[in-house]
Amino acid sequence: MAMELRLSLKLGQKLVMTPMLQQAIKLLPMARLELAQMVRQEITENPVLEELLEEEEEEEFKLDSDEKNPEKEASEPFNESAKDESPPDPEIDWESHFQNNIDQGSSIENYAEKPPIEATYKKDPSLHDHLQWQLGLTVNSELENFIGQCIIGNIQNDGYLCANLEEIAEIAEAPEDEVLKVLKIIQSFEPLGVASRCLKECLMIQAQALPERNHLVETLIESYLDQLEERYFHKIASKLKINVEKILEAVKQIREFCPKPGSSYNSEGIDYVTPDLTVVKTEEGYDIALNDEGVPKLRINPFYQNLLNKTQEGQTKEYLENKYRSALWLIKSIDQRRQTIFKVGKSIIKLQEEFLDKGLAYLKPMVLKDVARDIEMHESTVSRITTNKYIDTPQGIFELKFFFHSGIQSYMGTNLSSVRVRNMIKEVVAEEDPKNPLTDDEMVQALMRKNAKIARRTITKYRKELNIPPASKRKKIF
Repeated sequence: MAMELRLSLKLGQKLVMTPMLQQAIKLLPMARLELAQMVRQEITENPVLEELLEEEEEEEFKLDSDEKNPEKEASEPFNESAKDESPPDPEIDWESHFQNNIDQGSSIENYAEKPPIEATYKKDPSLHDHLQWQLGLTVNSELENFIGQCIIGNIQNDGYLCANLEEIAEIAEAPEDEVLKVLKIIQSFEPLGVASRCLKECLMIQAQALPERNHLVETLIESYLDQLEERYFHKIASKLKINVEKILEAVKQIREFCPKPGSSYNSEGIDYVTPDLTVVKTEEGYDIALNDEGVPKLRINPFYQNLLNKTQEGQTKEYLENKYRSALWLIKSIDQRRQTIFKVGKSIIKLQEEFLDKGLAYLKPMVLKDVARDIEMHESTVSRITTNKYIDTPQGIFELKFFFHSGIQSYMGTNLSSVRVRNMIKEVVAEEDPKNPLTDDEMVQALMRKNAKIARRTITKYRKELNIPPASKRKKIF
């Protein structure tokens, strides 16, 4: 069969995303600080872009108001001398300007080196720093110190050792019995139970360090830890042939031990959230205010715009045109992003007005499709614009994604928010008798008294999602 080449024309439609459109979509999920950083990077790379300062913005506002108010110009006296004055020369003698404004310097005493600002901050010691400090005071030989460094380097933030003896011995090139010896030394450090390889070992170290050793506590940890978790106290008492009261006293002492000894040294910083939207209460209802703090306001540099109109050189003109289009598109994309956030915020407060007035119990189920239909945009756009954005409401600060959740159809025909159902379950558990907690079947009756008839399997599902243990494990014995 002979092969031949042919030319053919084919007409078809194809959706192609231009780089500028990709940039506009990329701006939508950005947080405000990320956007500010990106804008400042663009100002550095694109000479056509410049930041509009507050003083310049006020001057432009005054000029716009003067243009809109011709009566003000008519009321001013006509000045013949001002008419004859020629405009100032745009050329500036930059060399003389900079020469006259050079800093003349100061005395040499002011040039003494000062510590960086980071050095003045108070820094809490980490778990590894605390252990290394104790290691330096305890061991003397270089080999033991090196083995100890290897062990401490494999301790997790919760205080547990995440490597076995064989791995540490291979890293330190030392025998396992020497590694075990150093491990026992580190396990005696503060906090007690650090460098343990399992929960049983962690609790046993703390039990053996008690001022008066309790053999029953050690026996329970060694042999009956799983049964203690299931609260089989009577079975344990019958096996050990002792009273249940003694078992409960020992369990009470075990509960005072720390299962994660390294948690006291994990000083995680608090992340503060600055909302992108603020709900404002007005006489007509609720309104939205945008927060653009930190994001530079952009404009086209008039010098380069004038240069683009006058230049005739091919490469220069092409370069300026590309930068001008890029700058113009960025300004439009940021403005479009602001408008989209504003529309989404307005739609949310319109659909959740009852929640703003009365609280979480009146939160309505809402999905992306509801807001997309309201503002006449695609669901994907709403999903992108609500990522990493926060809103300040009379009920607190929430992420915009918080308002989008499914609804649950109760037996009574009402459509309840899944967030509201979770909150009701937490309220029921908080109000129950600790010595006689409610089962899932009893929670169904408790929620019915709150006008919410929910199936038991739904309650079980949300209870597990909230990390609430079942009634048998919530019961307080002492």
